[in-house]
Amino acid sequence: MHGLDPEHIASLRERLEQARAALFVQLAGELDVQAGALGAPLREPEASPADNASNRTLSELAQGTVEHTARQLKLVRHALAKLEDGAYGLCEQCDGPIGYSRLQARPEARLCIVCQTRAERPPR
Repeated sequence: MHGLDPEHIASLRERLEQARAALFVQLAGELDVQAGALGAPLREPEASPADNASNRTLSELAQGTVEHTARQLKLVRHALAKLEDGAYGLCEQCDGPIGYSRLQARPEARLCIVCQTRAERPPR
């Protein structure tokens, strides 16, 4: 936890725990909506091809939302685990410190800004 004082750590831990709780609630709601949509019978005896396509699209969007929320939750849980083992605040690529300002913006950040920028750069 290089470069982070106990107050910074406590503040970031609290934000991560709040994010985890919010993501659990969000994920549960998304799963409930998705389960309701899957279990709802069609009102028309025969749905039109356009209705079927719309239903498939909506289902795919709902699934994508669930997957995104689950990925976010995984990142937050990973950051909380790193807090416990003392590796929080260190870049997973270069082992350098992740700046406090970056952690304030993205408490679940796994890479320092230099490594993150490098990772996002398109290949040449």
